Amino acid sequence: MSLSLNPTPELLEVLYWITIIAVVVSSASGVLKAGFKKLDLFGVIIIAIATGLGGGSVRDMLLDRDVFWIQDQIFFIASLVSAVILFIAARIMVISPRFFLIPDAAGLATFGIAGTLVSLMFGAPWLVASFMGVMTGTMGGVFRDLLCNETPVVFTSPLYATVSWLGSLLFIGMMYMELNVTIAAVIAGMAIFIARMLAIHFNITLPRFRFKT
Repeated sequence: MSLSLNPTPELLEVLYWITIIAVVVSSASGVLKAGFKKLDLFGVIIIAIATGLGGGSVRDMLLDRDVFWIQDQIFFIASLVSAVILFIAARIMVISPRFFLIPDAAGLATFGIAGTLVSLMFGAPWLVASFMGVMTGTMGGVFRDLLCNETPVVFTSPLYATVSWLGSLLFIGMMYMELNVTIAAVIAGMAIFIARMLAIHFNITLPRFRFKT
């Protein structure tokens, strides 16, 4: 079973806007995590850029394609601008530490779909493409948490990578059904976001490894 998506103008436009949104919200999660560590403006910007651009960079290097933000600097600019704006906003208004989970979930959803779509357009098999969506959605957060000297959220938080993978598979399934790519992306992205927020609220987790005693 294979699925080949030609890079039509519609697909490229959908990918462009999903990626812009993903970069902005992921960078925002990086700003908030760095802010809670009391880092200065430069530290905040570095972590925001690593978060907003890291997952897509890993994806592109694995696919042996031009890194998206080097090919088009608008994505780098979007990450930088969103970091500075949120840095200033946080000095004006009160932001709860848990608010960080919202842009983090949004970045997981949007980058997950973007990573899957890019991989399908690049000719990756559907199962590989779905996991590439997971890599794209989670690696920015891994870089963010490591730079903040914390255990990555993906390894400890309720159903993080799991909902990303299921959402990527849902998106691929809708592509097989020849659903409009924009509608499929919105449905799958919202499914990832909502599932992640519900998992956090109800503390739904997978069984943890343990040795029998």
